Amino acid sequence: MLRPNTVVLLAIVALFAATTAHSQDLAGENLRSLDGQVQEIKSDVLDIASELQNLEERLLYPSGTQLSIFVAVEQTEDFRLDAVQIEINGELATHHIYSFNELEALQKGGVQRAYTGNVVTGDHELRVTVIGKSDSGEDFSESGTFAFSKGVKPKTLGITLAEPGLGSDGIQVGDW
Repeated sequence: MLRPNTVVLLAIVALFAATTAHSQDLAGENLRSLDGQVQEIKSDVLDIASELQNLEERLLYPSGTQLSIFVAVEQTEDFRLDAVQIEINGELATHHIYSFNELEALQKGGVQRAYTGNVVTGDHELRVTVIGKSDSGEDFSESGTFAFSKGVKPKTLGITLAEPGLGSDGIQVGDW
């Protein structure tokens, strides 16, 4: 026969075990609920970051003055492009030295956004300098000057590069 103290002690242990199990269930639910809230907050932060980036681009490059310049290489060409320098109205806009991976991507039909900036409406001068190595192994440097007109809408120009001296212009600029 169990003594009264033992019965009370067993009752307390059973009550403690039940309470602990119940609190663990509540803690598990709270953690799952907290994890869901954290994921929701992460999603909200990413959405806000995306909106801020779009707003920043609209503020820095208003559509009325925006000019974007892209660079491509004719796919039939096999020369090595080392660098491109772009000047707008006599001022350096951008320059880029190409890595092997970037050149390979351009030769496979890729396009690089070389410049995005603001230009007032009107007539402008674009100077493009290309430095590279011909497929025969000779170094070359070629420059070309091109006129373009910027209207009220955003302007997109494309520069297509080919090895000079092959019957086609090495640098071609046009609207994209």
